[in-house]
Amino acid sequence: MNWVNHQWRNTVFMPVWATTPQHALTLIKEAVQGERNDELFYDELIRLAPNAEQAGIIMSIRNDERGHNQMFRGIYRQLTGQEITGVSNEAHQPVSSYLAGLEEALLGELAAVEKYRNIWFGLPVGIYKDTVFGIILDEMKHASKYNYLITLNRTNG
Repeated sequence: MNWVNHQWRNTVFMPVWATTPQHALTLIKEAVQGERNDELFYDELIRLAPNAEQAGIIMSIRNDERGHNQMFRGIYRQLTGQEITGVSNEAHQPVSSYLAGLEEALLGELAAVEKYRNIWFGLPVGIYKDTVFGIILDEMKHASKYNYLITLNRTNG
């Protein structure tokens, strides 16, 4: 027997991370504007990697991130008719050690998932929302790869 609470149709449920379309566009712009610092950070991690395998993993993440930035730029352009310009005014902080950099990268990927979830909730149903969902899945994949690298370097170092 199927039981349905007909009161459900009368409730307004809002997830805590729900956002407006305008705020989603602001978050997209912020994500793209930090691009230069991200590039410097990944390049530094790649140089610090102890071997080609680990450098290759980080390069694949960096390349995914470049694609994400292009997709976010495209979404922004399609929805606003404008290009994203400007860069973050935060100064690049050098990585203190390879392991510390991996840990920072892991936390950065997890923070990106949270930010992109907010973007996802502010977009209309369709290709833009689907694209951001794919980016979120990539960020989760990146977090798993960083966990792998952290584990590898904690046990080997």
